[in-house]
Amino acid sequence: MQPSEIRRALAAALSIASALGLPVDDVIVLHDSNKLTVRLLPCDIVARLAPIAHQVAQFEIGLARRLAEIQSPVAALDPRAEPRVYERDGFVVTLWTYYKPVAPREVSPADYANALERLHAGMRQLDVRTPHFTDRVEEAQRLAESSNLTPDLADADRELLITTLRSRRRAIVDRGGAEQLLHGEPHPGNVLSTKSGLLFIDFETCCRGPVEFDLAHVPEDVSERYAAADEDLLIDCRGLVLAMVAAWRWDPGDQFPDRQRAARALLSALRLGPPWPPLDVVMRRPDGP
Repeated sequence: MQPSEIRRALAAALSIASALGLPVDDVIVLHDSNKLTVRLLPCDIVARLAPIAHQVAQFEIGLARRLAEIQSPVAALDPRAEPRVYERDGFVVTLWTYYKPVAPREVSPADYANALERLHAGMRQLDVRTPHFTDRVEEAQRLAESSNLTPDLADADRELLITTLRSRRRAIVDRGGAEQLLHGEPHPGNVLSTKSGLLFIDFETCCRGPVEFDLAHVPEDVSERYAAADEDLLIDCRGLVLAMVAAWRWDPGDQFPDRQRAARALLSALRLGPPWPPLDVVMRRPDGP
């Protein structure tokens, strides 16, 4: 969010907390992108805030509640507040339980894979209408194909993104593999290490597709431990995800930290061709491959 938006969003959260009788003397920003996530103290609650025009908060809390009911590894809404979406001054606010991180901070790949398998198993039990993963690909394609939307993208790089998005999408669909409800972005940033085990957060990107699409967002030592993953399909999904994330990073309005460095690193990885590296490897390299 922009600084002016952040001030207004925080004011909305404080107003809602006050109306609910939740004391707030301090605010700690946990994450800031298209959605702002903050910890409110001393009530110790996590508030997630987003502009009303760009949110799927109602879907997210409904899905989280249903998954929690069937013991899936998901973060819970805070029990001190009514489990609903709050609106104030053009923002929507949802209130979640704060989980104190447990040491060590390093997550076991086996535990990560097991938690994702449990999440997928729970998601298979739900009948929920969501976009298809190809809908998310189309969003990335629109960015890559428009010089107005991604003005800093060089012609050769634009062609690389367009070609990769089209070819990997077609290859994945043509495989005709099993599809199900997915998290959409189960990368390490959306996993909490708690006393209750690993818990997933942020379900605004849920979609339907093969589980390998989710696995393309996790570290390689996690996907290797996920039972029955199709390695060839995973390679195609990795290429697709790298191209999708690259398109988002080249959007001038993208608020990812160090956006331009990440955009260049993603293009460098795509130029190498298959088998593409995992997303986390590309994003942590200082200058790309």
